[in-house]
Amino acid sequence: MTAVSLDHLSIFQGFSSDQLELLQPLFALCEQQNGDILFQQGDIAGYLYFLVEGEAVVRYKPDDGPWLTVARIHPEGVLGWSAALGSPLYTSSGICTADSILLRISSTNLRRLCEEHPRTGSLILERLATMIAQRLRNTHSYVIALLEQGLGTTIQNP
Repeated sequence: MTAVSLDHLSIFQGFSSDQLELLQPLFALCEQQNGDILFQQGDIAGYLYFLVEGEAVVRYKPDDGPWLTVARIHPEGVLGWSAALGSPLYTSSGICTADSILLRISSTNLRRLCEEHPRTGSLILERLATMIAQRLRNTHSYVIALLEQGLGTTIQNP
């Protein structure tokens, strides 16, 4: 398995060498195949994933409908937010749609990092919040487009 340095990901750009040295052992490298399931909706939210290479999708299954692909994740993207947000269970599923390399951190290690090294933990959480906000904006546009296709009309944004 190839080693991946955290400073190759933009979320860690600008971290000091001491911070990167602290973080590196908390992350595990995962090589996954096309079609591998990283986590399923309803599973215990154990890991936060950073996509280094490849592609993955986030799928959500509402109670009253079919599976929906709500996000397509490319390198530099993040999956499994539930583990970072303190949710006990994943609210969606993460599936690799290409052979992929990911870095993952357990929710336990992330929580411990925030408690023992609040400055570094806070910096990671701030950057995650920015990434999550961007993805939510993109997801909103994607859902509107799906609804427009399904209804065959244009929906006005409020």
